[in-house]
Amino acid sequence: MSDPIKVLVTGAAGQIAYSLLYSIAKGDVFGKDQPIILVLLDIPPMLPVLDGVVMELQDCALPLLREVIPTDKVEVGFKDLDAAILVGSMPRKEGMERKDLLKANVAIFKTQGAALEKYAKKTVKVLVVGNPANTNCLIASKSAPSIPKENFSCLTRLDHNRARSQVAMRCGVPADSVKNVIIWGNHSSTQYPDVHHAMVQVHGKEVAAFDAVKDDSWLKGDFISTVQQRGAAVIKARKLSSAMSAAKAICDHMRDIWSGTPEGEFISMGVYSSGNSYGVAEDLIYSFPVVIKNKSWKIVEGLEINDFSRGKMDATAAELVDERDTAVTFLGV
Repeated sequence: MSDPIKVLVTGAAGQIAYSLLYSIAKGDVFGKDQPIILVLLDIPPMLPVLDGVVMELQDCALPLLREVIPTDKVEVGFKDLDAAILVGSMPRKEGMERKDLLKANVAIFKTQGAALEKYAKKTVKVLVVGNPANTNCLIASKSAPSIPKENFSCLTRLDHNRARSQVAMRCGVPADSVKNVIIWGNHSSTQYPDVHHAMVQVHGKEVAAFDAVKDDSWLKGDFISTVQQRGAAVIKARKLSSAMSAAKAICDHMRDIWSGTPEGEFISMGVYSSGNSYGVAEDLIYSFPVVIKNKSWKIVEGLEINDFSRGKMDATAAELVDERDTAVTFLGV
């Protein structure tokens, strides 16, 4: 057995965390022989609820779970971390301007970035889930200048999984028969789910997604809007936002960072755009297709981008530039 790693989950009393913590503690994410110390951070009013979550984790009697630390203090929450999963954020309230939402979240992620800088290991891998995830991730990274920018990523794996599943259902194949879908850009309704490079396993052979689906107007229309609007559709149906699927996507994302991506496959995650070859503006957290090896991601280069894709990639980039420029004005406040 290796030494335990320390993993933080913020918003730990919330519903995504409730779906997430068991999978982490049981070894689905960091490996079946990797002991874990789980740190659960939330705001003071949630501490009684957090105590209940701790009791349940204890009652699961999981051999890999060495310790659970509930806290509302950043100096405890961020100390010596190997991984940080930042789920907690300020949700949009009815009648709230986007600017106000950004301002509230800049304050949260500036504080958490500063705490990572001060207390966490410099090798910490940080995944931002709380929305607006891309910009929150950028702010956290800017607030932790001595932690490499490459160590920060935001979650677009849920969108990636949604796209994969939509194509699989359309073709009547299991989800793992579809690979290399791409989510470009922002984790918002401007994101671009792209299947121009996706492959589908049909009757034992791999075919391009467009050939497998045989319905270009669906792939360029309803497919895209279904994936873009899926979060809203879940809220409308459940009266709550996606939790089970979000937790599964977090597990997929972190497991791939820890263990690498399968040969010949790429996945989507929001990463630093600087130095990319797809004409995306610098200094954004933008979702790209990536491969991961030895805990390091690399953007997949050389994919052909047609005019249809270009327009959609640029539109989501423009939204991110606007978000960033607004958010950065609040950083000095």
